[in-house]
Amino acid sequence: MIKRNQRLLNAFNLVTDGVLVFLSYLCALWLRFDVLKGRRSVQMASPDVVGAVLCCCAAIVLAYYVLGLYGYDRLRRRREEGLRILSVNAVATVSLMALCYLMRMVDFSRLALALFWMISSGLVLFKRFTLRGILAYYRKKGYNLKHVVIIGSGQLAYQYAQDIARHPQLGYVADGYIGDARLSGLGKYLGGFAQIETILEEKNPDEVVVALDPKDIHIMPDIMAAADKEGVRLSLIPFFNDYIPRNPSIVSLGQTKLIDMRVTPLDDLGWAMVKRAMDIVGSLALILVFSPVMLAVAIGVRLSSPGPILFRQERIGKNKKPFRMLKFRSMRITGTENTGWSTNADPRKTRFGSFIRKFSLDELPQFFNVLKGDMSLVGPRPEVPFHVRHFKEEVPLYLLRQQVRPGITGWAQVNGLRGDTSIEERVKYDLWYIENWSIWLDIRILLMTAFGGMVNKESVRL
Repeated sequence: MIKRNQRLLNAFNLVTDGVLVFLSYLCALWLRFDVLKGRRSVQMASPDVVGAVLCCCAAIVLAYYVLGLYGYDRLRRRREEGLRILSVNAVATVSLMALCYLMRMVDFSRLALALFWMISSGLVLFKRFTLRGILAYYRKKGYNLKHVVIIGSGQLAYQYAQDIARHPQLGYVADGYIGDARLSGLGKYLGGFAQIETILEEKNPDEVVVALDPKDIHIMPDIMAAADKEGVRLSLIPFFNDYIPRNPSIVSLGQTKLIDMRVTPLDDLGWAMVKRAMDIVGSLALILVFSPVMLAVAIGVRLSSPGPILFRQERIGKNKKPFRMLKFRSMRITGTENTGWSTNADPRKTRFGSFIRKFSLDELPQFFNVLKGDMSLVGPRPEVPFHVRHFKEEVPLYLLRQQVRPGITGWAQVNGLRGDTSIEERVKYDLWYIENWSIWLDIRILLMTAFGGMVNKESVRL
């Protein structure tokens, strides 16, 4: 029943996606010409352009299919699905524009195509997320449930049972468990390992979830054989589950399977180039925009206390390489610049320095660090070598932050973890950012910084 329902849902999604994408083009024409120019848009939709749009719609639906957007996966995250749809629609729109140029079609509008991308993306996302919400509602009510049998009776099996119980909107229900011992909290005990084939034949579950302890791994061939014989989908929870990152990478070396435990989205050369391009363009634009402010701050620093305008401090960057980070000097010269961690009531701060620190104006010269390549607009904040030497011994996973370029702002900073705050909490936020990086997450962090993240909790000396 589940498989039949999924096929119907996939067909519904495929047809409605195609219809919505084509209607988006007609809507874009109406907005561009009827609303904005007062013309009849039907006159602007030549048969050649409409034909190209139909081909584009088919290509978009095909790309959705290739990327697994019509697959059998209740666990796909909304953000992942949304990014795939936005990316496919953007590539298709640019390709359609290029096709119109190459075929010398004059009856098309670039603004209409831009509206087409926005409307098609919005409608497809709205439909899919609405459908997700409807399905979640009915699954909570006990419909469209996916029945699973758990194989294992240890901590991993218990953890899985608790997880599906906490997420009823996913529609998973455990019919029971198979193991060599009884464990409360796992539901109905179905029998021992020797009865696996009989139990699967009797229960006919939609999926078998294997959650074995290391001592029981020898029965894995029997489990796979029984699941294959009964035609049951099989999923495996490895006994080193707690050490696997959210998105591991699996590669093969002959007959050996290797799991890269520290893979990040920025290990992909294409995405790394996109992020670097955004850093270069963004830092150049921000240097131009903030140049009057930087000039005013430089004058203020010069008048506030003796010493240089810029404060150059060694920090640790990507791959543990040191670099000289630039800031407007906000403190008096004391000789503790390489070891002292500033606090809210730090006596070294000047009055003007406390003001520019309050509004993060002392960070503006770091746009030049970004342009040079030592830093990124968004990333974990860099620390001085003195702190890095201590934190790597005291804070678990601390040096994993050095897999990416440090940033002017970051996920930890926009969530209030800056200045004299818990380094352990900062590391948790930084590692989450690294493992879940996307262009859209960077844009979100930059917007959060611009609209409230630049003003911190530091006090201003009067």
